[in-house]
Amino acid sequence: MARFIYDRPNWPAFRWDSERLSPLLGAIRHRQGRLIGQMESLGFPLQTEAVMQTLTEDIIKSSEIEGEILDRQQVRSSVARRLGIEIAGLVPSDRDVDGIVELMLDATKNFRKPLDAERLFGWHVSLFPAGRSGMARIAAGAWRDDRAGPMQVISGAIGRERVHFQAPEAVRVRPEMQMFLDWFNAEGQVDAVLKAALAHLWFVTIHPFDDGNGRIARAIADMALARSEATSQRFYSMSAQIRIERKVYYDILERSQKGDLDVTEWLEWFLACLGRAFEGAETTLASIMVKARFWEKHEVTDFNARQRSMLNRLLDGFEGKLTTTKWATLQECSGDTALRDIDGLVAAGVLHREASGGRSTSYALRLAQTG
Repeated sequence: MARFIYDRPNWPAFRWDSERLSPLLGAIRHRQGRLIGQMESLGFPLQTEAVMQTLTEDIIKSSEIEGEILDRQQVRSSVARRLGIEIAGLVPSDRDVDGIVELMLDATKNFRKPLDAERLFGWHVSLFPAGRSGMARIAAGAWRDDRAGPMQVISGAIGRERVHFQAPEAVRVRPEMQMFLDWFNAEGQVDAVLKAALAHLWFVTIHPFDDGNGRIARAIADMALARSEATSQRFYSMSAQIRIERKVYYDILERSQKGDLDVTEWLEWFLACLGRAFEGAETTLASIMVKARFWEKHEVTDFNARQRSMLNRLLDGFEGKLTTTKWATLQECSGDTALRDIDGLVAAGVLHREASGGRSTSYALRLAQTG
């Protein structure tokens, strides 16, 4: 009896119920076109800001799904440098941050280029430039060989482990990947949005690498979605939405990998998740418009470089409370300088003191000033 989907006699001949999917796919295609139209009407500066925010969020959340936390400012700075965007407050970025940024930009900006083994190996090396995943040495830029045992997705304490999935034997990886790549690069076989969903499931089921398979699967899906829209401009983050729905994501993935070749349920979930990602893009658009109106209003206000940098951080969604101590740390200045900077913004009506006082005094933007 077949334990996993790849053991089915007709693997990988996926099938699905077109009647069930047709209304949902039609609605997604309509919303997809409308969102692209809205974003393209913004003008180049705001488009660029939207793309930078989306890519930053996509990279951070795709890593979070795998339990890896990246520094937001490093990711944003790395994205900006690689897109040639001049922004205030750029910070140095670590090698591993630059690697995943390069991977995502190659997948989305070069979406028309064929996907082949060498390109995937390059992506994998970008994820693991030191050839290590945590403390473990892995084969970076090569298919897995299973020397340490079968590739399994496991949870639970030692002695009570639960195997959620076991990938095909390593000897199958090369021919399986060649079949996948031939299908992915072929045109006109299936709607491009459905192809993104199928590619995600197919790749992560083969699990061709020692680590990083989930992030690369999501990059491949983003590449297919870029092909479906015929644009490299990313205005929504599928990974950010998957991060929100992580438990459901893993549950539906496990059911699909243990089911038969009817993947209707997976495709339904993927399309619905994509629709919710579009809603997230609308939130991003709203925040970009707030930021644009703020800087229009204060076009001639005499902010110093530190103030501009911190205002941009606040407008981009500063995490936690802003205090003089945080200001001084982030801007690498003294506490007295930080307090003068803040007092100047309070006097200008840009910041206001929040309710708590004393040593815990914190500050927030007067958002009404942006309208």
